[in-house]
Amino acid sequence: MKSNKTLAVKLIKDKLEGKSFLSYNEIAEIAGYHPKYILKLKKELTEGTIKMVHGNKNRKPSNIMSEEEQEKIIALYKKSNVSIRKFCNFYNRRSYSCIYNLLKKNGLV
Repeated sequence: MKSNKTLAVKLIKDKLEGKSFLSYNEIAEIAGYHPKYILKLKKELTEGTIKMVHGNKNRKPSNIMSEEEQEKIIALYKKSNVSIRKFCNFYNRRSYSCIYNLLKKNGLV
């Protein structure tokens, strides 16, 4: 199955080569994109700067929690006897959901 971007690029190429008489609005409707995005793709095609894969694909998030920090949080929580909410207020470096998900993943909640 082709992605929408691949389909849009193919339709734009066909239009630029004179093989298709679709308007850019029709191409946008077929591919499911906004007409402005289709024009952006057309510009990238003509300049030769188009990329089919997002630049951040397969990269680790910059704000990911290190293994050491995870172990520190788990050790601190095991020693404490307070609620998760109070523990989060005490730790105060990560969000409640971040700490909750870490503790839940390790079977502490």
